[in-house]
Amino acid sequence: MMAWSKRADGIPPFFLLDDPDRLKALADRIGLPTPIATIASPEEAAGRFGDTLPVLPVKLAKAAVPGTLDPANAGAVLEAIRRAVDLVRSGHARAVVTNPIHKHVLYQAGFNHPGHTEYLAELASDHGRTPTPVMMLACPELKVVPVTIHLPLKRAVADLTSEMIVETGEILARDLQRRFGKAKPRIAVAGLNPHAGEGGALGKEDDEIVRPAIEALKKLGIDATGPWAPDSMFHADARATYDAALCMYHDQALIPIKTLDFHGGVNVTLGLPFIRTSPDHGTALDIAGSGKANPASLIAALKLADKMAESSAGPA
Repeated sequence: MMAWSKRADGIPPFFLLDDPDRLKALADRIGLPTPIATIASPEEAAGRFGDTLPVLPVKLAKAAVPGTLDPANAGAVLEAIRRAVDLVRSGHARAVVTNPIHKHVLYQAGFNHPGHTEYLAELASDHGRTPTPVMMLACPELKVVPVTIHLPLKRAVADLTSEMIVETGEILARDLQRRFGKAKPRIAVAGLNPHAGEGGALGKEDDEIVRPAIEALKKLGIDATGPWAPDSMFHADARATYDAALCMYHDQALIPIKTLDFHGGVNVTLGLPFIRTSPDHGTALDIAGSGKANPASLIAALKLADKMAESSAGPA
């Protein structure tokens, strides 16, 4: 609702999959006048967006209490995600923009996926083949992709392989072309160790795992360079030499982008047959229903999804 209230700032038209009664109660609670329009199909949304917030109804099992988790409503959350994917894959919408979900309450209701991304990958399965989703964090100044994601650092180092780097790099290069309009994407590959191992003095992984992966990417025709020393590849002059940074672990990728643009970062899922973005933050249950939430990341996610859709519609 807060994003819709700023629609004059160049936000592309969107509609929600949600419970209209929940939204009306929330608007009253936070004192944000928002006329809700219940729509029967996505085609109605664009014509209603200027004056009302279009909502395709997804009914909750129980009335929602802001800041309080209820497993009874987990089914509605999953239904909204599933329907959003169906609408995009059938051509009735251009992109899926998801708000943060609280995985713990979904687990209580029997959700058996590690997270949101893995569920989206399953929904994208085709003839038994499930695509490999890749997490990108993006802002105007930087795009980063971690090869290993939510793992303890010790395990991330142990699990890292050349094959993982190559697979992630291929998906990144392909989607930079088809989703971001980069005809010949430039990928900077971060080293794992300080100073990219310093010739083996600070670890052998960069020579034994990272460099062979870069060479394999080059043989595939991908403009991959590195391994770069991680402490010197994110300043402005370095960023100007590449389109995206391929990083070895979670914090190596996320610390620089969240430092550059904490409120405007966007989580993008690459490797799917549809566009999916989301805000780069969690559910913030402590301020739910207070009207204090900052909509900047959601607005950025909506704008980036629209831009990606435009790029996807043009030449690959």
